[in-house]
Amino acid sequence: MSTPPVNYITPGGHQALKDELYQLVHKERPEVVQVVNWAAGNGDRSENGDYLYGKRRLREIDRRIRFLTKRLEAAQVVDPETREATDQVFFGATVEILRGDGREQTVCIVGTDEIDTARNKISWVSPLARSLLKAREGDEVRLHGPEGTETIEILAVTYQRID
Repeated sequence: MSTPPVNYITPGGHQALKDELYQLVHKERPEVVQVVNWAAGNGDRSENGDYLYGKRRLREIDRRIRFLTKRLEAAQVVDPETREATDQVFFGATVEILRGDGREQTVCIVGTDEIDTARNKISWVSPLARSLLKAREGDEVRLHGPEGTETIEILAVTYQRID
């Protein structure tokens, strides 16, 4: 069996996955099991909504538990706060950029399990992050997108806690 690819993740993202797994295993799953057992005791299961929904929800929870367990096993935690200072963009960087249309934007480069575009957290494998990786403060990079090519200037690179 092949080893899963490395799952780069920040400490905050790692903790969020562990918290979700704990919630599912110790809170949600036992509650649903209790409802299913109660519903099973009510007789005919073929038309018992509580039983049918509970079994379906149990499968969803078990699937998510397996997924989270695998993601945590493959996790390689990278803490941007402990990284030596550099003006080069790597995983965990918070990058201030000037977009081609004149907008300034700040993005944090995080793991695939931590993406939150509303909070400008982008995956390290996203097209924008890939164009920024290994570039330095002051560099201009090209982002090839569906609307064409955009030139992006890197204004600042910092390594700080990402929440």
